Amino acid sequence: MTLISFLGPKGTFTHEAAHLVGDELIPYCTIPAVLESVDNDEVEFGIVPIENSIEGPVGITLDSLAHKFDLKIYREIIIPINQNLIVNPGSKMEDIEDIYSHSQAIAQCQEFINKNKIQPHYAVSTARATKDIIGFKNKAAIGNRIAAELYGLEILKANIQDTDNNKTRFVVVSKKAHEKTGEDKTSIIFSIYEDRPGELYNILGIFQKYNINLTKIESRPSKKGLGKYLFFIDFYGHIKDSIVQNILKEIDDNTYFLKVLGSYPVFK
Repeated sequence: MTLISFLGPKGTFTHEAAHLVGDELIPYCTIPAVLESVDNDEVEFGIVPIENSIEGPVGITLDSLAHKFDLKIYREIIIPINQNLIVNPGSKMEDIEDIYSHSQAIAQCQEFINKNKIQPHYAVSTARATKDIIGFKNKAAIGNRIAAELYGLEILKANIQDTDNNKTRFVVVSKKAHEKTGEDKTSIIFSIYEDRPGELYNILGIFQKYNINLTKIESRPSKKGLGKYLFFIDFYGHIKDSIVQNILKEIDDNTYFLKVLGSYPVFK
């Protein structure tokens, strides 16, 4: 039996993504707790969100992988985020005065909230928001269909997000590395020397030199002072590929910090 931890509670979008990996699912209340459950061998895999197409990166996931845990990205999962207006049975649009959800879900539905003049309130998760409105005719939550079904509620309005191109990327983390499949992606973190002009440009030039496409580049504060950053890069290829090994060697020679987060299959 393979145990899998995920950012809970049940009914979250991470729960929805986790169902694509397995059925022995254990919810944890925070992203660091999910990662720690893998680090402590409580489970073999953990699933956490890492970026959203509208709201951008999930900072706590990136920071935790960079600073706190030596785990590997084993797999990626990308799912469409369809936000729904969830209400108690019998509630109508004119009844709703307050709406509850995770901060990202509220941000993704600002046009709908403003248009309908509903007061938004933040919750720790979409699922918790859904649970907390039970019994209140004047309250609604933003969440997915799983949450509505789980708590016996109804979807009054479907797909209320501001844009239909709303997707979230989740990563499955593990202590073990994924074998090469032939259609892989590698994620790394590095820091450049501050006193060398054009250093980031030079690092990115390494990928051009080997004709390797980048799929993501993100910067995060290194937590070592203003103006000091870590760079997160995803690119095509597997760490066992000779070209990728050459790239990593050149980056390592020209940076003072390099960490490989893993090589894993490209999601399809």
